[in-house]
Amino acid sequence: MTQITFMLINVEPGMDEKILEELRKVENVKEAWFIYGVYDFIIKLEAETEEEIKETITEKIRRLEGVRNTLTLLPIKGFTKKSM
Repeated sequence: MTQITFMLINVEPGMDEKILEELRKVENVKEAWFIYGVYDFIIKLEAETEEEIKETITEKIRRLEGVRNTLTLLPIKGFTKKSM
């Protein structure tokens, strides 16, 4: 079963575009959105195992130059509506 995780990310000022391009290169990052508010980005991760999610977060995302801090959200139950 595919593991889904969401992350909120704060980045250093002026690093938005660079972080967005770096996130595009991370295989398990399926969506990345620049947002307004307390955090700068929300991303959606998908992987086959929790271990793969953990490795992606700790070894790839949190180590990106310009990432200040992150908040990881593990969904319990939900749904997706496809747009027409």
